[in-house]
Amino acid sequence: MVVFSKEYGYVILTGTASFVLITHLAVNVSKARKKYHVERAHQNTLETYPSFLFFLGISGIYYPHVATGLGIAWIIGRILYAYGYYTGDPSKRNRGVLGSIAHLCLAGTTVYSAFQHLGWIYRA
Repeated sequence: MVVFSKEYGYVILTGTASFVLITHLAVNVSKARKKYHVERAHQNTLETYPSFLFFLGISGIYYPHVATGLGIAWIIGRILYAYGYYTGDPSKRNRGVLGSIAHLCLAGTTVYSAFQHLGWIYRA
């Protein structure tokens, strides 16, 4: 049986907040596509969403504060990406690079957590 720390609740809330983000982007895009014929800015977010949730959930078991912070950074990055995309200027999507960095850091934290779980490294 796995016992989660009290702080793991933050990880759960961060995952839930990311769902709110996806829903918000989908509604905005749906409205804009009808009115302005805008492309689907949220498609890129949907492509990374499964791995984001996996990395968030696993890394949060060992490092709930780190996972929550990186999860929030990913959400903010995806918002910046989407609103940059909505401008029609492709270079403004780069404002969302924070999301990519956070995603990679979550992946690294997940691998580190796996190594720790396997006993390959020990937490001091």
